Amino acid sequence: MTKSSLRTRMFSACAAVALGVSALAILPQAQAEEAVKIAPPQMLEPAAAGAKMEKAVLAGGCFWGMQAVFQHVKGVKNVMSGYAGGAADTAQYETVSGGDTGHAESVEITFDPSAVNYATLLQIYFSVGHNPTELNFQGPDTGTQYRSAIFPMSEAQAAVAEAYIKQLDAASAFPAPIVTRIEAGKTFYPAEDYHQDYATLHPDSPYIAINDLPKVDNLSRLFPDLYSPRARLVKDSKVSG
Repeated sequence: MTKSSLRTRMFSACAAVALGVSALAILPQAQAEEAVKIAPPQMLEPAAAGAKMEKAVLAGGCFWGMQAVFQHVKGVKNVMSGYAGGAADTAQYETVSGGDTGHAESVEITFDPSAVNYATLLQIYFSVGHNPTELNFQGPDTGTQYRSAIFPMSEAQAAVAEAYIKQLDAASAFPAPIVTRIEAGKTFYPAEDYHQDYATLHPDSPYIAINDLPKVDNLSRLFPDLYSPRARLVKDSKVSG
């Protein structure tokens, strides 16, 4: 392990908890990102003829929190934690945690576009999912693997994302410019089983309680019509198919 990799892990509470290392020295300085009420996108993705399900891949900090948020969105059928931005042979947690694989901790969201559209998912992503003005860090987690990034699955998704970022920046929706990268043509790789449904399975973890559960509360407050009290878990999706 390089010194830079070690430094990244030392300052990554998400990695510390996952690897069984105490994060108590880090957590007292951490707090959940504040939610920001923002306007919905002016540009919408054109409806695909006959499409029943679509996928969106988003990154914004530790994937536990991102997964937890979108698992509570109505119209979302499954949310998988994983990695995007790098190669298949480096898509393992131990390797990605080093911060030099090109991967970002990401979530793959399978959703019904007739119930919730891609543009609305981006609104949730920017407003409660993470802070899009933080470059290569979110809360207590530092490194390129925690960057803010959108991995569009189509040219239409890329166009919506680009237009929305320009819209939000033009309106000064945030106190600083958005640093979210749009990285097209990247493959999503599912994370290890022990990362799936982590926030639901470990609600008493200090990291989850401080950083992630408040995001779910913010979702219920800012998007009451889209909030589902029951999380749609990966394990449930595997059973139901």
